[in-house]
Amino acid sequence: MTEIVPRWEWRTFGERLGAAEERLAALTPERVHDSDELYVLALDSDASLKVRDGLLDVKRLQRVDDEGLEQWMPVAKGGFPLSAEEIARLAEALHAPAPNLARAEYTLDQLVDEVVGPSPELVAVAVRKHRVHYTVGGAMVELSELRTDHGAARTIAVESEDPARVVATVRELGLEGRPNVSVPRELKTLAGFDAHRFAVIDVGTNSVKFHVGERSADGAWRTITDRAEITRLGEGLADSGRLGDEPIARTVAAIVAMVEEARRDGAGAIAAVGTAWMRMAPNSVAVVDAVRERTRVEIEVVDGEDEGRLAYLAVKSGLGRGSGSLVVFDTGGGSSQFTFGRGEHVAERFSVNVGAVRLTERFGLDAAIDEGTVAAALAAIAAELSRLDGRPAPDALVGMGGAVTNICAVKLGLAIYDPGAVQGATLDADEIDRQIELYRTRSADERRGIVGLQPARAEVILAGACIVRTVLSKLGRDALTVSDRGLRHGVRAERFE
Repeated sequence: MTEIVPRWEWRTFGERLGAAEERLAALTPERVHDSDELYVLALDSDASLKVRDGLLDVKRLQRVDDEGLEQWMPVAKGGFPLSAEEIARLAEALHAPAPNLARAEYTLDQLVDEVVGPSPELVAVAVRKHRVHYTVGGAMVELSELRTDHGAARTIAVESEDPARVVATVRELGLEGRPNVSVPRELKTLAGFDAHRFAVIDVGTNSVKFHVGERSADGAWRTITDRAEITRLGEGLADSGRLGDEPIARTVAAIVAMVEEARRDGAGAIAAVGTAWMRMAPNSVAVVDAVRERTRVEIEVVDGEDEGRLAYLAVKSGLGRGSGSLVVFDTGGGSSQFTFGRGEHVAERFSVNVGAVRLTERFGLDAAIDEGTVAAALAAIAAELSRLDGRPAPDALVGMGGAVTNICAVKLGLAIYDPGAVQGATLDADEIDRQIELYRTRSADERRGIVGLQPARAEVILAGACIVRTVLSKLGRDALTVSDRGLRHGVRAERFE
């Protein structure tokens, strides 16, 4: 088997490829080629084994750069028959379980019938390709049509050993902004043998939440990553009215790292949303521009009403909650969202600029304080949540967001956060009152020793608990249900389901 120099690749699929096709139509093709090929695809990997003209070509995704280009490393090329040792190495390259091998060597037919066929982790797809090759900007450009028993697809690919040439050619062809999708990924989609991954980044005033989910062919979701990083983007916003340089820098760094991780994990699309800070800070564009420049991901502003609607969608997809009246609230660092509905129907939604960061700074809630200060904070919250006054108690009240889930984790004594234990748990008024007193009598450093409390949330947890307690009182409920799902899950449901 012979080694090959890896190239940087970018490829997109679509029925209409727009101005790029018109641009290529004006050029003289360097080569037109038809071929019959066989791909062996793996469920848990985008690596592929391809056979063309009796020769085996195995590629594995090596890395994804900041521009989203993929570098595919040729593992090997060779002919048949293959030895049992070579078959085992190929299975490892495909991230498939080691096969039970009864032969010392295998022909192509034996490989398909005896190794690929019995494995639920592998599938063989026969492909008829029509490829037209051009050179544009020093990069190889291929316009192709792929036909399979499962359907057909049209694609343009740009390849070069120089990634800068690939990027420049993609822009020249007017394809920038389209998703980069590899052939194995598209063939798995056509064959119904795919598990698509998508990422959502929720940039909040206090934390950045990151979710990567995998959707299988039957529509079921599996969580790959779900976590939050406290960056305190809104630090000082209440006093100055602007985002500070240091909070911007640490927030952008966190987002860039999450985008890179999502791409390494094979996310086909990334959605990023910003909430209260984008609506309040006149210099929020500094974050948006920096993230766009470094990742090509655009942070979209979500207005207060939309934020509430997406939170409601996240709860309904995760908890159901029957057909009775339901109120969903999500309290964050800069604002709180409320959505009122019944069953699947949303009747009302609104956002109030009541958030844990501003309240913490206003009342000094990041330190041990007296009862009078807590009472003053609760009174201020009650006044700002006057839109909740006079409403009938709902059949169900669901809370989400970092304050609610941290309060629940403290109640359960979770030294290691367990989303399965938090999702659907109950918090009553007595427990919230207990925790308000727990935080009131301790400094932020002392709070960090409380089991279940995320250390970076120690400064704002008292303010969050006060908001949650006020919501309970206003809506006439003595308990709420906790949703570990949040805005990011609502975005995932709307954009990617």
